Amino acid sequence: MIKAIIIDDEAHCRETLSMQLAKYCPQVNVLAQCRSAAEGLKAIAEHTPDLLFLDVEMPLMNGFEMLEQLTDIPFDIIFTTGYDTYAIKAIRFSALDYLLKPIDKDDLLKAVAKVNPVPDSNMVQQIELLLQKLGHKPALQKIALPSLQGFELVMIDTIIRCEADNNYTHVFLKSRQSLLVSRTLKEIEELLEESSFLRVHQSHLINLNEIIRYVRGEGGYVVMSDNSTVHVSRSRKDELLKMFR
Repeated sequence: MIKAIIIDDEAHCRETLSMQLAKYCPQVNVLAQCRSAAEGLKAIAEHTPDLLFLDVEMPLMNGFEMLEQLTDIPFDIIFTTGYDTYAIKAIRFSALDYLLKPIDKDDLLKAVAKVNPVPDSNMVQQIELLLQKLGHKPALQKIALPSLQGFELVMIDTIIRCEADNNYTHVFLKSRQSLLVSRTLKEIEELLEESSFLRVHQSHLINLNEIIRYVRGEGGYVVMSDNSTVHVSRSRKDELLKMFR
């Protein structure tokens, strides 16, 4: 059994989620339902859960601020939130899981299926990334990239380029290593939009700091620091050249 705690200030959200879990996820045992972050902290100390369903938006202390109070996080976390683009982007940047309210049954099943019964020693690092992205702590400029085996913590400035592969993305690093990431190129682009990256082609996202040269012409392309060449589409050529004027 997965021991779980639900933390949400809205009673109907707690009750609905509890009923969904009882109906669709019998392997999840809800030990406590908490109406505030303060109650949640007490419940965590009392029950030592395997999983938190944690509301992002709560009065007095929100879900992110609650996590700052914890020195150890030996449990999985599934955030629950209304449509908050900034919060969701920060959660995805850290390779953490979330559910949009109202919670869909299929999304709930997928999220619970990913819960690791063995505490993940990387959870603290993921939370650190999340809080840094939200501006609660000084940024280390890392990103968590989910793979088929788990996730990789990568310094953003070590990424040379990213190449689309259907619903996956190949991420090429300065170390000559490449990672197969279980996110689309569009998702990676959104996560890196505040950094020095540009989509120069439908299938390619590049680190502008890693360009060695641009070769003009109808079939224009850039040469990257790993000597790879990346085609620049006509529609993106002007945008790229603006960066260097």
